[in-house]
Amino acid sequence: MPPGGPRPPAVPGARITGGVAFAGALLLCSGFLAVLQGVAAIAEDDVYAHVGSYVYGLTLTGWGWIHLVLGVLAAVTGAGLLRGAARARLPGVLLASLSLVAQFLFLPYEPVWSSVVMAIDVLVVRALTSRRARAGR
Repeated sequence: MPPGGPRPPAVPGARITGGVAFAGALLLCSGFLAVLQGVAAIAEDDVYAHVGSYVYGLTLTGWGWIHLVLGVLAAVTGAGLLRGAARARLPGVLLASLSLVAQFLFLPYEPVWSSVVMAIDVLVVRALTSRRARAGR
C-alpha cells in the first residue's frame, strides 16, 4: 500500500486505538476507585462529611450501594475496552455518564473527589465518542 493511501478497514480483534485504550484504563481505574468509595460509604465510616438536610434524601449507605454497583460495572466495561471489545464502547459511555450524574449528586459529601471523578468521566465519554479524522478530509 503506498504511503498516504487509504487504510484497510479495521477487523474484529484488531489493536485498540489510543483513545479507546485511554478510556478503558480510566474507566477501569475509576470503577475500582468507585468500588472503594462505595464500600467506605456502606461501612458508614467517618471518611465522608456529615451532610444535614440534603435535597436528594438518600442515606450514605444508599449512595454507597450506587457507587459500588456503578464501580463494578465500570471496571468490567473498562476491562472489556482494554481487551478490544468494540461492543463495550456504548456501555462505557452510558456508565461514565451515570457516574458523572452520581458524582454530581454526591458533591456535598466529597466535593473535591467528586469533581476529579467528574472530570475523568468527561474524558472517558469524549474518548469513546470521538472518531479519528481520516486523511484527506
